[in-house]
Amino acid sequence: MKMNRRTSVHSLVALAAAACLPLAVLAAEEAPDALIKRLSTDVLTTIKADPALKGGDMAKINALVDQVVLPHVNFRRMTSAAVGPKWRQATPAQQERLQTEFKQLLMRTYSGALAQVSDQTVVVKPLRMAAGDTDVLVRTEVRGKGEPVPLDFRLEKKDGVWKVYNFNVLGVWLVETYRTQFAEELNKTGIDGLIQTLASRGTMPAKAANAK
Repeated sequence: MKMNRRTSVHSLVALAAAACLPLAVLAAEEAPDALIKRLSTDVLTTIKADPALKGGDMAKINALVDQVVLPHVNFRRMTSAAVGPKWRQATPAQQERLQTEFKQLLMRTYSGALAQVSDQTVVVKPLRMAAGDTDVLVRTEVRGKGEPVPLDFRLEKKDGVWKVYNFNVLGVWLVETYRTQFAEELNKTGIDGLIQTLASRGTMPAKAANAK
């Protein structure tokens, strides 16, 4: 993948993540497509009205993610899937560090994308879902200037609540993309090496982190 495409994908993945920032408590029985529609509309409106979020204020982004996003994302599943089979070899302390550093890396990516939000809207496509399904794909398009951007969400229902555990932007799944990158680092330096790499990338300026 060329650098400009990778940077674009990172930014759009960040927008996908931003679309998961709710402004109200999730209703347990809310349908997954209705959930994505509501959250997308509320969050994009909030970002457009908040200069600090658009400007990449990391303190504010951290607080927003910790208080609002993480309760509605299965972040442990996302991190473990990105790390792959070696996740099971990690100690509980290493698993906690991996989640923490991966979260920081993604938040640095968010900061770059939030500054790019202008007139975008998210259109949710009809949901294909059978009664009793607990794992679904919600397809959407981000529309603004230029061609619409396909943006899909994987959600699972656990304890009566839908949670996001993966994103697909321009045909690229977030977890699978990071799994490939992480596998190279794991083979070279092991779990502790991956933790250190994530820590160093998570402290980079947003544009530099997005380009990785």
